[in-house]
Amino acid sequence: MSNQLVIRNALPADLDAIISLDRTTPDADKPDYWRGIFEHYVVKGRADRIFLVAEKRGTVIGFIVGEVRAWEFGSPPCGWVFALAVSPDAREHGTGKRMWDEICRRLKKTGVTTVRTMANLDQKLTLSFLRAMGLRTGRYIELEKQLD
Repeated sequence: MSNQLVIRNALPADLDAIISLDRTTPDADKPDYWRGIFEHYVVKGRADRIFLVAEKRGTVIGFIVGEVRAWEFGSPPCGWVFALAVSPDAREHGTGKRMWDEICRRLKKTGVTTVRTMANLDQKLTLSFLRAMGLRTGRYIELEKQLD
């Protein structure tokens, strides 16, 4: 098998690898969530929904998911990246950047000119990566209130 990193569309057979990769992140285990995402983005798929995996030597080592959204509050359609993970063993070798560049290229082909995402302020590694990809604070900010 090739030692080259391949960025490709996710396939239904990749589901278990995605669930396994997601378990390496600080968030809760959520296999049912990923089954729903796979149904929506991989099985049914559309040109404005993108689910990519990074594969090396036949093993999925990363994934990125996004779509075109006509965002809230009158914002024109934009690219929205809502999931990204790279295996801890494969980090710092350009995998995340390659996936980010590819999803941006595909989103741009749909006609959008802006890409947005959100990140937890406590996840410094994620924030550092996103800043390195050129993301900066945009026109909109997230506000939240905890409900009793």
